[in-house]
Amino acid sequence: MQLCRAACPSPIGPLTVITDGEDNLCALDFDGYDERLHRLLVRYHGAALTVAETPVPRAIAKALDAYFAGAMDALQALPVRTNGSAFQERVWTALRTIGPGETLSYGALAARIGSAKASRAVGLANGANPVAIAVPCHRVIGADGSLTGFGGGIERKRWLLAHEAAHSGLFAAIA
Repeated sequence: MQLCRAACPSPIGPLTVITDGEDNLCALDFDGYDERLHRLLVRYHGAALTVAETPVPRAIAKALDAYFAGAMDALQALPVRTNGSAFQERVWTALRTIGPGETLSYGALAARIGSAKASRAVGLANGANPVAIAVPCHRVIGADGSLTGFGGGIERKRWLLAHEAAHSGLFAAIA
């Protein structure tokens, strides 16, 4: 399988954008996390994949620019192709229903997908999300309201939540 890789600037550091031949977003990650990104790409797209350097597809660049400029719904329409398990896909689809400036605990997300006792499995699926920001795993927090793990680091998670709260009209206390 042939995927396309592009670098995209952002206020929280360079992003790596991975798309397929139809401009579906297959991965979005932070610069410096190449080993994690490669592992996820192989897991979801197969060991025989090849990656070619390309420019960021116009629609994706435009949506990212708009999101970082304050248009909180700009990423919602981006098509994603994640290729996870059926359970992961349920979790990732549910992540996209958490509104900007809102947060959910892992348990609440598990309940939202009809698997109230699967908060640990939801946490694993959340951590295996290959499409940061657009599939907003950063909106999931600990049951006590604490910021828990994020593939891009807690400081980026804090920044994203504060950015969304500031532009969505919601006040959020970001620990």
